[in-house]
Amino acid sequence: MLHGEAVKLEKDEAASIKTKIGLILFGVYSLVYAGFVVINTLTPKTMGMQVFLGLNLAVVYGFGLIILAIVMGLVYNHYCTHLEDKLNKPPE
Repeated sequence: MLHGEAVKLEKDEAASIKTKIGLILFGVYSLVYAGFVVINTLTPKTMGMQVFLGLNLAVVYGFGLIILAIVMGLVYNHYCTHLEDKLNKPPE
């Protein structure tokens, strides 16, 4: 029992803009993560400082990176969905 295509794929008119948004978000995240690596490499004792509710900088920065990734993913999804809806209208 074979089935056909689930959906017919067509040209994505928003692909180039989505790529640019993705690369920008990747660059921003890379810079923030590079800051984490630089602090750990150059002054590892700094990561032991308590900064928020008794938590040290390593924990706060680490959770911040995770939350930033989730937020950026949601932002990317929102803008890409909007662009796809706007630019990939069916021919009338």
